[in-house]
Amino acid sequence: MAEPGGPGLDPVIHAASRLRVVATLAALVPGDKLSFPRLQTLLDMTAGNLSTHLRKLEDAGYVVVHKTHEGRTPATYVELTARGRRAFEQYTETITALLGGAGR
Repeated sequence: MAEPGGPGLDPVIHAASRLRVVATLAALVPGDKLSFPRLQTLLDMTAGNLSTHLRKLEDAGYVVVHKTHEGRTPATYVELTARGRRAFEQYTETITALLGGAGR
């Protein structure tokens, strides 16, 4: 039976919406965070949809969700973990290798 997403492709990242989340966070300097509303706007996702995908990424240890307050207003920030960054790098290496043979 074939692996979900193809051979060697991380099924957690391979889902299109989660891939977009991880790719966006991977573009940040390690340790930087994006606010939930900013990430939602960048990805043009509903709050519920983004929350669902963040939970799966969080369960895999790929992102950390920081909940805090700015004054009296709740604020949520999302950060890619070192594990998530490594997983994304491995994913991109695998997809690049798979696509490298596509033109042959």
